[in-house]
Amino acid sequence: MPSLDGLLIVVAVGFAAPFLLGLAPAIRIPAVVLEIVAGIVVGPSVLGWVEVDGTIEVMATIGLAFLLFLGGLEVDFHRLRGRLLALTVRAYALSFAIAVAVSLALGAAGLVQTPLLVAIALGSTSLGVLIPVLKDTGRIDSSLGQLVIAGASIADFAAIILLTLFFAGEGGPGATVVLIGALLGLALAVFAVVHGAQRSMRIRADLVRLQDTTAQIRVRGAIVLLVGFAAAAQQLGLEVILGTFAAGAILSLADPDRAMTHPAFRRKLEAIGFGVFIPVFFVTSGIRFDLGALAGSAAMVPLFLAALLVVRGLPAVVYGLGRRETLVAGLLQATSLPFLVATTAIGQELGLIGAGEAAALVGAGLLSVLLLPAAGLALLQAGPARASAGRFGTT
Repeated sequence: MPSLDGLLIVVAVGFAAPFLLGLAPAIRIPAVVLEIVAGIVVGPSVLGWVEVDGTIEVMATIGLAFLLFLGGLEVDFHRLRGRLLALTVRAYALSFAIAVAVSLALGAAGLVQTPLLVAIALGSTSLGVLIPVLKDTGRIDSSLGQLVIAGASIADFAAIILLTLFFAGEGGPGATVVLIGALLGLALAVFAVVHGAQRSMRIRADLVRLQDTTAQIRVRGAIVLLVGFAAAAQQLGLEVILGTFAAGAILSLADPDRAMTHPAFRRKLEAIGFGVFIPVFFVTSGIRFDLGALAGSAAMVPLFLAALLVVRGLPAVVYGLGRRETLVAGLLQATSLPFLVATTAIGQELGLIGAGEAAALVGAGLLSVLLLPAAGLALLQAGPARASAGRFGTT
């Protein structure tokens, strides 16, 4: 029977991090930062209490899958259209162009091993951190909130596609495009089936009857969708995170009436993800963190943080906001951690990124989550109180 000793330490850390932060509400540190730091402390780099075994590996893999699944679920496709979509796509195109230029410069200086991989990593944004910040300030439905969330959604989706296209597909970019097209075709077919089933009164009545019983039928269906698309992506030779993100996006598109018939459904999925698996992923990322390699590359951490600010912050000028809100949007968009952790893990697995470089990227991500949302929040609170609805239509 597999040992559960290491997993016990991991889940204990996952519980303790947000609990201790809850006892000190004045300390505005995202729990994910403390989870990763605590993982470093209990891991081989410091105390050596736990190493990643088979049990922890499986739980962490499911945690990453759940993180991307919930990320896809956060994408509001009914809002992401028209002028809002055009602005955020234009901003991401500028962001990626800057990222490539910055990464090529770092590569020419001998600081990074694979510039394109670093460019893709620098172009991501941590949507899961930004949503609570915008909700807390009452700006989530403002023009600023809509732009930041839409921009983060586009950035995460594009980063996953680019990572899969250039580094996680089999047979080169051309073959990978075909495989991504096959996965997209499967997604469209599944969406059509799910959307059609939602129109059946008999099926809807059955779902409503079973959704809050021990069957938890909607939750079970979501898990089938998550695992099914992860397995499909794996079978196609694509990155699993693309499949899980697509599964979340399909569910977001096919489930428009949740507020009327099943308002607790997404909270249940978040309870499973953030309550069980996702903390294991972040603590395990800390356990894997090579503190010794970081010590030799510590100077690269502020360099990568500055790169995040330039790559994701500068394109906020495209949005046409006021000076203060443009600065806030830039700070929030430059917040990135989960995708940096995933990208460095994939890069190390493929031998495309060194341990020191990976540790420095994750270290910069930790600082971005720790510093940038707090700075953006301070600027929002210092500015005039405007929480009006956004000016972007849906046509």
